[in-house]
Amino acid sequence: MRSTDGYGENAKRLAAQYESITFEDTHRCVLHLFPAATSRILDIGAGSGRDAAALAALGHTVIAVEPTAELRDAGRRLHTASAIAWVDDMLPDLDVVRGRNERYDVILLTAVWMHLDADERRVAMARIADLLVPRGIVIMSLRHGPVPAGRRMFEVSATETIALAASAGLRCIHESAREDMFGRANVSWTILALQGDSR
Repeated sequence: MRSTDGYGENAKRLAAQYESITFEDTHRCVLHLFPAATSRILDIGAGSGRDAAALAALGHTVIAVEPTAELRDAGRRLHTASAIAWVDDMLPDLDVVRGRNERYDVILLTAVWMHLDADERRVAMARIADLLVPRGIVIMSLRHGPVPAGRRMFEVSATETIALAASAGLRCIHESAREDMFGRANVSWTILALQGDSR
């Protein structure tokens, strides 16, 4: 299976689900880590563009990476007035993004990491670290719970993710637990913020 399986055929329903929760509610425990000054933000796995649009509205320059064409199209329709640059690319390699030769103050991965197997996570963490400016921040959510039918997901842990981050020169500056915002009793989340060094 591919990490994008199950998203294209359900894009309309998923986009409506994503948009039913605000950026502020989704990221309430790490809102203080988003820069107040205008910054470059990379939203990997941008889905419907909810977060990208909210960040663009705050004046940030936002690159929205979404590998599922149907979700990219939905995002463009939903947020036509937003200054978002949409990119067709995906983890672990991010070849298109890396080809832009840009660095980012914040890299956002919301409900993405569990789609990568262990080898892909190792590659992806190194790629992400390379895309950060000095002391840039990665904000990510880790999903815990059963895998829905027709999806490709893996169990991911905060311990493993923080260790991977350390090997890539990123240190954990925030870790918290969160209930599932769609009310699924058997699903929970860990929120991590990782910061690069001053190189």
